[in-house]
Amino acid sequence: MAFSKNAKQDMLAQYEQWLKESHAVFLVEYSRLSMKDINDLRAKIREVGGQAHVVKNTLMERALTNAKIEYEGEIKGTSLAGFAFDDIPAMAKVLDEVTDKSEFLSLKYGFMDGKLLTTDQIKTLGKLPPLPVMRATLLGTILAPASKLVRTIAEPSRMVAAVIKAYSEKEAAPTQA
Repeated sequence: MAFSKNAKQDMLAQYEQWLKESHAVFLVEYSRLSMKDINDLRAKIREVGGQAHVVKNTLMERALTNAKIEYEGEIKGTSLAGFAFDDIPAMAKVLDEVTDKSEFLSLKYGFMDGKLLTTDQIKTLGKLPPLPVMRATLLGTILAPASKLVRTIAEPSRMVAAVIKAYSEKEAAPTQA
């Protein structure tokens, strides 16, 4: 399908905007997929805070170049770009699972922080726990020393209170002769 020069400029501007707003981008090659299959994939990606769009390769290459993101060779085949706006590992996991199950989808490569990611790196990224779990683990690690410090500081006063209580109970107890 031929696009006018103005339409291509608009598409390029949109690609650049998505690249600027996303934390990571993953390129997937697809073939023989119905529109329903593509929409199902888009729905899964939206669930993890991302977007998926069919992109024109030459315009995507130009957008990557304008964003100063280095990539190898040229982008070939029919491409679908997944833009991770929130949770990068969750997006990588969705794409990894979908491409493993389908013979019509394959991961090309991705970009994170302006660096090229190989398919193996994307698969490894997909094995990380979701962002909320990672945050909870980090918070638990940070808070553990603080709670231990509070217990350590409070321990001497607790011991003194226990000794005083023991003496008061000893004084109050009737003596047997």
